This record gives sequence, C-alpha cells and structure tokens, in this order.
Amino acid sequence: MATPHTSSANEPAASESPEALVARLARAGRAAQCQLAKLSDPQKAGALLSAAQALREDEATILAANARDLAAGEANGLTSALLDRLRLSPERLAGIADAVAQVASLPDPVGQVIDEASRPNGLNLRRVRVPIGLIGIIYESRPNVTADAAALCLRSGNAVLLRGGSEAVHSNHAILAALARGLAEAGAPADAVQLVPTQDRAVVGAMLTAAGLIDMIVPRGGKSLVARVQADARVPVLAHLDGICHTYIHSAANPEMAVAIALNAKLRRTGICGAMETLLLDTAFPASGQVVAALLDQACELRGDARARALDPRILAATDEDWDTEYLDAILSVAVVDGLDAALAHIDAHSSRHTDVIVTEDATAADAFVAGVDSAIVMVNASSQFADGGEFGLGAEIGIATGRLHARGPVALEGLTTYKWVVRGTGQLRP
Repeated sequence: MATPHTSSANEPAASESPEALVARLARAGRAAQCQLAKLSDPQKAGALLSAAQALREDEATILAANARDLAAGEANGLTSALLDRLRLSPERLAGIADAVAQVASLPDPVGQVIDEASRPNGLNLRRVRVPIGLIGIIYESRPNVTADAAALCLRSGNAVLLRGGSEAVHSNHAILAALARGLAEAGAPADAVQLVPTQDRAVVGAMLTAAGLIDMIVPRGGKSLVARVQADARVPVLAHLDGICHTYIHSAANPEMAVAIALNAKLRRTGICGAMETLLLDTAFPASGQVVAALLDQACELRGDARARALDPRILAATDEDWDTEYLDAILSVAVVDGLDAALAHIDAHSSRHTDVIVTEDATAADAFVAGVDSAIVMVNASSQFADGGEFGLGAEIGIATGRLHARGPVALEGLTTYKWVVRGTGQLRP
C-alpha cells in the first residue's frame, strides 16, 4: 500500500532554489511513473475510482477551500468570467468526480498497437502506444484542471507535476489532497500526481527549463501565460494561445437554427475557450436582424462593422482590436461578409485555429468551409461550445491543442501517449 501524500513532505526547504525544488519533485514523479508502469489496467482504473470517491467524500473541505479563493478573487477584482472559472458548487464538484470516474472507464491506450507490418525477411514491426513520462501542467484559475489532469495522466501511464495559479491555491491543494488519498488507498504511487507547493513565479521558469526531467509542458490559461511558456520552454509544449472562435451564418442557413446556435455558442458559458467570439453574417442571409436582436435581447454586447451596425442601432462600433480579442464575456464581434470566400478570408486573418463553425443547409458550401478552414476543430450546424473532450467522447481533457504536431483538438488519453517500435524476428541478420 502506498504511503499517503502529504503537503509537508513536498514543502521547499528554506534554502532550496526553485530549480532544486522542481528537480526534486520531478525525480520523485519519474520514480512514481516507473511504478505506475507496473500497474495493470484494472489497477489503474481502480485507483481512479478510489480518487473519484475521495473527491466526493471531501466535498465540504474542497468547497470551503474554494470559498476562500472566491473571496480573495473578489477582493482582488477578478472579472466575473474568471470568477466563474474559479467557482465550485456541489454540482460542479460532483461533475469533476464523475469525470475522473469516467476516465477510469475509458480504454487504456498504453500497449495499443497503432499499426503492424511484416517485412519480406520475416521481421514483424509494430508501433505501440507508450506513456510520454512526466508531464508538467501550468494552469490558472480553473481548479477542475487539477483533477482532470491527474486522471488523464494516470490513466495513460504518466506522472504529472502541477503548478496551479494563485487564484485557486486553496482549491487546488484540497483537490490534490483528496486525489492523493484516494490513489494511496488503492495502492497507486501517490507521487504520480504532485502539486508544486509554492506560488513563486520562478518555479514556472524552472519547470520550463527542466529538460530531461519533465518530458512535456501543457499550459492552461490566458494568452500571456501561454505566450511565455512557448517563448521560454526548453521542454516540448502542447498548447493553444486563445480561443477566437467564429460562427459563419451562410446565406442558405436555416434562420431558426442560426438563432439557436448563435445564442448557445456565445451565451451558454461565456468563459470557456469554445465560446464564439466573432459572428460572421452572410450579406445574402435574410434573417441577420433576427440573429443580432436575439443576442442583444439576452444582454450580449455586440461590436460590429458598419454593415452589422446597420442591422440594429444597439450595436456598437468595432475596433480593429476586437476581431482579435477573446472576450470570455457576454461581448461579441459581428461582421457582415460577402459570401463564403470572404468568410474564409476573415477567419484566416483572425482565427486562433481553435474552433470555427458554419451554419448552412447547402452541403457544397459546408464541404468548402470544412476544406478551407485550417483549425483544429471545424463544425457544421453545431455550437462551438461542443469543443470539449467530454462532448467528443474522449472523457476529461487536458486542453485543446491548435498546433500541427503530435496532437490536435481535444487532448485526452491518446494525446498523452507517444509510441515505440517493437520489432520481432527469428534470428534475421542484415546482409
């Protein structure tokens, strides 16, 4: 049975530098990952179910810790969107625990054969999924990331070193304590999931330069955080800068569907990266006025170009900066475009390559949009708020990757593995 993880064991010594602290935690994580590799699929799944149960049992403690973070956030002037990301409720915490349990039910990717071939000389070659190793995750105000990251990394055979933001420091520690207790009670190595015990900003720099100790960095947070990680890291990074998601209402869109999708894509939850930030209305779409009126009537502030403003006097004038802004609030940029090509040009100029949507009944236009948009997720006749690993059937996710290498779109279990070649022979010698 593993020894329960305690915060005091990981507290930095008075003379310990950020680099030494990160190195110590990383070595402990790598040792735990070696132990994790010896666990069977049922053992890993059982450890996650135990961790999920511990989250449920510690509800009062976690919510009390979250209340401290919320009070501090309000005193420090956090926006309503950031407070919403930070806030936990019994329902949200139950959802976090359920997500951990759901990951336990997903197929273990480790050991899966990606492809297999036999050479003329009789050699059998397989590409087999293996864990990446130790993953460092640097994130801001969402305490659910603590549980999501722990579950996904453990299920895929990885250890994880977490560095949460100061906004959620009490919530993160309470969640981590519950997770560690659940893992230990199930016999899993507690150090497979660690939380950096200090908010010293220098620790971030130490994680970014810990090549050879940390195998991959995943940043979850605002544009400035991700930009810093991408600029300073000496470790491979899996990231997206922001979620400037577009919805294009094509001339052949169903008006009722267009209104419903626009409202959901923007207002269901304004603070998530899949929320629509720019609405593009085709000049030939006959119900543009209905779409903007529905949004305005729901207290969404619209900022539009001249043609959009002509649709409703309540629309404010957009600036050049608005087209490149991730509002994460009930604010939306609106432009009127002259057809599909103009919509594609606008998206190409301003999209963050996260998620972009077309609403249309014209299958040819839909296919052209899918082919023409270079984003991690392209949708037809659906809300961009579906840009989420759970909605893709992947379970909890680490984030949405918008790059072109390793993983793209929702990063869940498979995105947290790499592969190795396994070659089996019968004594073949190379001539």
